[in-house]
Amino acid sequence: MRRSSMGPVVVLGDTLLDRDVEGAVNRLCPDSPVPVLDETASVDRPGGAGLAAVFAAALGAEVALVTAVADDAGGARLGTLLAAAGVQLYALGLAGATPEKVRLRARGRVLLRHDRGGPTGVPGEPGEAVRRLLAGASAVLVSDYGRGVAGQPALRAALAATRAPVVWDPHPRGPAAVPGVHLATPNEPEARDLAKTPPGGSRLANASRSAQALRRRWQAGAVAVTLGGDGALLCHAGSTPLVVPAPPAEGDTCGAGDRFAAAATLALARGALVSEAVQEAVAEASAYVAGGGVTTALPAPVRAVAPTVVAAGGDRIGAVAAGEVLARVRAAGGTVVATGGCFDLLHAGHVATLQAARQLGDCLVVCLNSDASVAGLKGPERPVVPQGDRSRLLAALGCVDAVLIFDEPTPHAALSWVRPDIWVKGGDYASGGGAETLPESAILARWGGHTVVVPYLAGRSTTDMIAAARAGRGSAGWPADPVAETGPEPVVRSTAKGAR
Repeated sequence: MRRSSMGPVVVLGDTLLDRDVEGAVNRLCPDSPVPVLDETASVDRPGGAGLAAVFAAALGAEVALVTAVADDAGGARLGTLLAAAGVQLYALGLAGATPEKVRLRARGRVLLRHDRGGPTGVPGEPGEAVRRLLAGASAVLVSDYGRGVAGQPALRAALAATRAPVVWDPHPRGPAAVPGVHLATPNEPEARDLAKTPPGGSRLANASRSAQALRRRWQAGAVAVTLGGDGALLCHAGSTPLVVPAPPAEGDTCGAGDRFAAAATLALARGALVSEAVQEAVAEASAYVAGGGVTTALPAPVRAVAPTVVAAGGDRIGAVAAGEVLARVRAAGGTVVATGGCFDLLHAGHVATLQAARQLGDCLVVCLNSDASVAGLKGPERPVVPQGDRSRLLAALGCVDAVLIFDEPTPHAALSWVRPDIWVKGGDYASGGGAETLPESAILARWGGHTVVVPYLAGRSTTDMIAAARAGRGSAGWPADPVAETGPEPVVRSTAKGAR
């Protein structure tokens, strides 16, 4: 019987930042007999569970990713890449650094892989929004990369309780699958390692023994062992395994396992039988390899998107500075406040909003539209003040702890990394505009954050300032009342209880 569900496909697991550095090797290093790679291009992409989520989104699904993200520049970059790919990020906190895998390549071959990020960090606790997400999913893919997310106790309890089909892509260093998963998808070495299959016998016999052992141990509905270019072997309750051959395909196999697992999960979400899902997954993975692999399969926005981070400009500017503030405040149990905007021609109304926002918590991070973002929103004549100067002016204010510049039309990608407890917008409180209408409210709900509105100072407007300057009116029309100049006391409207 075909399933019919309105929920998204949920991918859960460890996400890494992958970077492919392409170059040419024309000489050896003078002080050591090793090749020198002259970099010509580099591409960042989500890896691990993040790559599986991007694949699922590229195949047409509504996708939510539950993963752990660190307070560092790598975490900020992941937030940007995932948002560009159309993946909804439900981020857990991550102690430590974002894991990164850097591949140095020349002429299509990997010369060296450089891993960084240090020891595995501890993922944070999921909120109520994550539990609701898993309960209402159309299907769940657990993409385990052995870094702790799949072993988080509250997540495992939610996975055990969901009625959605669960696909488990295991890792030798990861935990056992939650009992009762619909399908587990280890590759051949993983299956042999996890099942402790002794050597001897044919390849198919060993794969079958491994799959049956894992199926019984994990109480899984079925186990599909992927066999690379030879397809997959599916073992279920019957005694005879199903071998699904793969069409001939040559190319880069990086990410093929993630593509297989994502395709199988989407098929189960549509109501396919497990055998049908595995056949679809083999065909999709083979087409993926034949089509050029990860370098051509990623959607264009992920390949081309510019970094969120502006590295230079001051101690309080960029993802590194923001990450240090976030980590420090969270470690102390404090409240993170964020606000955003263009802040072109910084004026007293902006300052009043920023001061009011800072009073609501223990730090204030300003998400600032880049020059490209402002031009896209307001036209080619804006901004009047470039982002470097705008960010420096904001960072110089005593009420601002860090400035994060983003290139997108909205701050949604930046928000998914910052994960503020309170998001503040300036607005005309007397007009009746409420925080419940803010588009950011739905994003803040993913981690239990609040959206609030504080009032503007009357008569302050960057657009009006520009118009007055062009008309030669100077400051005409600005309030002369000293009370109006200093502004009212902050008045806050919150979409949730507990905002202070």
